[in-house]
Parts: sequence; C-alpha cells; structure tokens
Amino acid sequence: MSTRPSDKALHRTVATNVLVIGSGAAGLRAAIAAHEAGCDVVVIGKRQAKDAHTVLAAGGINAALATVDRADSWEQHFADTVREGYFLSDPRTVELMAREAPAAVLELAEWGAPFARTPQGTLDQRFFGAHTYRRTCYAGDFTGRAVLHALVDRAAALRIPIHEHQYVWRLLVHDGQCFGAAAFDLHTGERTVYQADAVVLCTGGHTRLWRRSSSRRDENTGDGLYLALQAGAALTDMELVQFHPTGMLVPEEIAGTLVTEAVRGEGGRLFNAMGERFMARYDPERMELSTRDRVALANYTEILEGRGGPHGGVFLDVTHIGRDAIIQKLPRMYRQFLEWQMLDISTQPMEVAPTAHYSMGGIVVDPDSHGTAVRGLYAAGEVAAGLHGANRLGGNSLAETVVFGRRAGEHAAAHSHSLGAQPRSQRAIGAAHQDLDSLLKEGTELARPLQRALRNTMWADCGVVRTETRLRSALSRIRELQDSARRLDVRPSSEGFGDLAHALDLRASLVAAEATVIGALSRTESRGAHQRADYPELDPDLRVNLRISRSTGGTLVVESRPAPETPAYLHKRITETRAVSVAGRLLE
Repeated sequence: MSTRPSDKALHRTVATNVLVIGSGAAGLRAAIAAHEAGCDVVVIGKRQAKDAHTVLAAGGINAALATVDRADSWEQHFADTVREGYFLSDPRTVELMAREAPAAVLELAEWGAPFARTPQGTLDQRFFGAHTYRRTCYAGDFTGRAVLHALVDRAAALRIPIHEHQYVWRLLVHDGQCFGAAAFDLHTGERTVYQADAVVLCTGGHTRLWRRSSSRRDENTGDGLYLALQAGAALTDMELVQFHPTGMLVPEEIAGTLVTEAVRGEGGRLFNAMGERFMARYDPERMELSTRDRVALANYTEILEGRGGPHGGVFLDVTHIGRDAIIQKLPRMYRQFLEWQMLDISTQPMEVAPTAHYSMGGIVVDPDSHGTAVRGLYAAGEVAAGLHGANRLGGNSLAETVVFGRRAGEHAAAHSHSLGAQPRSQRAIGAAHQDLDSLLKEGTELARPLQRALRNTMWADCGVVRTETRLRSALSRIRELQDSARRLDVRPSSEGFGDLAHALDLRASLVAAEATVIGALSRTESRGAHQRADYPELDPDLRVNLRISRSTGGTLVVESRPAPETPAYLHKRITETRAVSVAGRLLE
C-alpha cells in the first residue's frame, strides 16, 4: 500500500525559484508576477487549470474606476470596506486593495477578460450591496470564470508550467525557512518534492466545513490553513465566516449552491411566504442592497420565525426585470435554475436560504508583501486574512486575488533573488514521507462519513447564529471526530488516491473547525457575520483580532490583539460616509 513511484525512489524532484500552490486567480497572478520579476515559477493545483474555485465567483470584481458614478474614488472604496467590515480589517491591506484594484482590473481587460462595457466603450459597473457607488465590473454572472480564463491564457503565453491534480500534504521547512512542498498525484499517487526558494499559498478557505456551502465538493476544506499552521505561521479571525444570504435549497445534492449577489444588484427583491418584502424591517433604506451579513441574518430570521417557504427558504424575485434583461445580465442563474429545478426565474421566484460562502479570517500576513511568519512563505487570496474584517463586501474577493496575488508573487521573487544559497533538509523531506505513510493503513473508519458528521456539526452548532452551549457542543463533537480520524481506513486503489486525499482533507478540516469554534467562543459579542444569540450586542472593547497559533505541545492557542487603527487621513473619509444603523445602534 504505497504511493511511491518505485522501489528505487521515494519521489521525483522539481526545483524552481518560486512555487505557487493553487491555480486559481490569486495563484496565477502570483505566478505571472514572479515570472515577470525574472524567476522560474511552477504552479501546482488539485484541478485542471481552468476549473479552479475562482470560476464560482459570479457577480463581479470591484474597482473605483468611476466609469458609471463619477464621484467614486479609491478612498470611498476604502471607507466602505472598513466600515462594513466592522473596523476589524487591516487598514493598510484595505488601502492597497482600493488603490490598486483599478489598474488590476484594467490589466485583466487588456489580457482578454470580457467585461461588460458601457455604450461609450468603458467598463460597465453594477451595484453590489453596501457600496456607496456602482464600482463592480462584471462579465454577466460568470465574472470569476472570465477572470480565471484570462489569467490562464496569460500564464500560457508566458509558458509558466501548471502541474494539475497535485495534492500538497506538507510544506517543507528547515530552520524557520520554507524551501518547498511535498505533493502526490491524485491519479497515480506519484510523489513529488518541489524545492523552491519561496512558496506562495493560494489555496482558498474552509467553508466546505458547513453542510450548506457554496463551495464545491472536495474544495475549501481548510488544507492551506492547516499547512501554514503546521509550518509555523499563525491564523486569525477564523470565526469570521461569511454566510451568503442566497443559496439554492433543492435538490439536496446541490443545497448551498450560490445564487449570486448580482441577482440583487440587478434589482432582485426578497419576499417571505406571506408575500412581505421583509427587508423593510431590517434595513429600510438599502433594502436588498444592504450588507451580506444583514441580509443573511434577515433571511435566517424570517425562516426561523416560520415565514419561510416549503423548502425552508425565502423568495428572491426578478420576474419584474423581464426575460431579456435576465438572460443578458444573469445568464448563468437563468440556466442554473432551469437545469436543477426546471424553474424559469423570469416567471417564478427562487427559493433561497443562507449558505456558508467565504472565509474572512485566515493566515496572518504582512499587508505589503503578504509574507507570513515563516521566511520564504507567502499567502494570497481567500487563505490570507486582513482585508474583510467581520463582513466581506461582494466583489472585493476577486479584487483581492489579483492585487495581492501580484504583490505576493513580486515579494516571493525578491526573496528568491536575495538568497545566496537555499537550505535544504533531507530530514524534513523524510518526515514528510513518514507523515503520509502513517495515513496509509487499514482501519475501522472512513473519511467521507466523518466529513459529513463534521459538516452537520458545524452547520447546527457554529452556523449563522451561535451560542456558547452550541459552540461547546461543537467543540466536543470535533474532539470525538479527531479521535475517530485516528482509525481511518485509507487504501489507494486502481481508481486513484481519492481516499488519501479525503483523509488529508478531513485532518485539515478538523483543525480548521477547531480553530473556528474556539475563536467563536472567545468573541463574546455580535459583530458582522459572527452572531451570538447569547451576546446580541456589539462590544466596543472587542474590536480585536483573535490570533490562533500552535503551542509547543501542539494545542491551539488564542491570543487577542487590538485591531489596527486607521490613519487619520483615511479616517476622515469614513466619518464623512453616512452612518450605518444596526438595530438602532451606530457603529462609530
């Protein structure tokens, strides 16, 4: 029962200057930047290059281009992001994103991303929730796919190699320096040690831990978070998980599949089973274009209080927009409901409910370089923390991938150029093999049922609304599942090495889930996406980031740190922005 390529070799070896783990938008932009800085680059990913998770980012990408609303500016984009993140974002991170997003989006357009345009030929921009102005560029409702394909084509033109179907199970670290990663082929089991001067992690988040999730199967299981933690990096704000207001409910096999915010951006209206347009009770000024956390909580409350539909959801209606406009602006949603429910959204409303959607916490990184506490290890995209605070604005995630993917790639390249010699450690490589070998054994448990048990636990006890009792129940159940995971049966077969990948996914998910729950227990307030029924008020004293690291004994430790202060020259723009009321309370 071996994943080794032959009796003569434990692994193949690939050497490069910069290794990028993850072939989505952040990873590809990092690779392009490192290549353009003069480095040899290799990208590795689990899926085919044009099928990374970025394709699911449907609605748009933000940039203060002011092509539609002339008053928009990067400063206003900054203010909207910080305010609606409940002041937990890192201001420097937000500033860099807001400043650099316009150039990043125009660059994508130059590389062939087919963004919608105005009659004058400039990039069109639509409204997304809680943005002061229209600043979301889009390609119908398949923007992520358009961005990813443009980046893949650019990488191909630069002849950047992308190794597909590679599962990274361990980062290689020696004396606090990351010098590569160990991976195996999901089909053949062949192991490869990728030796590199610098590594960029672009592996996504951990939202697949919830039963109802917009993430695809076997993606966003927290594996990148686990890799970074094991290597010596820290995580932060793991409890801050965004539940998108609108996910599909039926059929069961696709429950949680995203219904993009572009539907509300194009004028979609929410109704309960009584026919009430209920957002008037929760945010009468912004209605359906309120922030995601508020709309998700409103939907959840309507359902919980018995005003939901036959499948336990509320109704999102675009029938007033007209079929032609729907097909032009929301073609993917139109096909999605026809395919799965035989529902024509131009004539009937969609039944939707909240779904786990985005990890706003993640790996602690330096805002400028996106470097971690481990020398030579960088992170970008959803796996990295700092931008979104307690609530992510729709459209900021794609902007994040290209802005900080580029920055991480440039700094990884600079690190490579600065090295006179790169240390390697055969001991670290040997330990990686031993780690994987230890999972290949007969046992009494299977990974899939334990994954389902974890997803059910997280949905029931660490979902949209939380309490200490439920969170402690979740923590207890996670510990039970961790014990069961020690008895996994993992046997590669002629069909591939999926069992091994599932075992590794489970191991990472259990650690990510534990970090999320202990963070949620520590945050005794309600702020943004983190809602505590037993602590319903926002606590000004808890404007903190909760950092999680491994102790020398291997246990997870939580440390509270004050959130960074906003520079005075930018704070002025925040105070000028209209005050936002949450259940009658001002955020300032």
